[in-house]
Amino acid sequence: MIPEIHRLDRPLLLWRLPAHSRAVSTAVTGGGIGPCEWVMNVEVHNAYHRDPVEHLTELVTELGLPGRGAGMLTAAEVQRYVTASDEGVDCAATVGLSHPVFAAAPAEEVRLIGTINTFCWVPVPLSDAALVNAVVTATEAKTQALTELGVPGTGTASDAIVIACPDGLGEQFGGPRSPWGARLARAVHAATVQGTRDWIELYET
Repeated sequence: MIPEIHRLDRPLLLWRLPAHSRAVSTAVTGGGIGPCEWVMNVEVHNAYHRDPVEHLTELVTELGLPGRGAGMLTAAEVQRYVTASDEGVDCAATVGLSHPVFAAAPAEEVRLIGTINTFCWVPVPLSDAALVNAVVTATEAKTQALTELGVPGTGTASDAIVIACPDGLGEQFGGPRSPWGARLARAVHAATVQGTRDWIELYET
């Protein structure tokens, strides 16, 4: 799915989803499982100090977005987003790796700067359980990509993900060996690999 690119205070990506879509989301706004009409990935400054819910609510009003959606924030350059597809599953990622962290790092080692935001579209309905399982599958695929490229962490402390699909009677499984879970994993892995390589080339070479 190709996003609209808007530039308000900072650039943002906007995906308008087909009618009767729903999503599972860990986003700042629109988290949980429910109807989803749009997904935003908004670029912010490194020294961001605004209330994120208030900020995203203002953007929703300014863009005239209808209904319920999901809004993510990142200090990464959103116009450098990368995409990957696998047999109908589409994935878009913005990768920021200023401070990767291991999920089980001691509390004093957790740093909050740097974000990997991931949006995926699966073209078939998924049950609630399959959507939750899909988040696990996508996270494992992201971590696999980071490990393969030598990134010292399983992600960042502020990563977010949105996985959307059509509403309706859903597939029951979203694990990595289920048909749609496997496609999701490959798409997320490919997008994360490309985004990570781009970030390393831009900031570490």
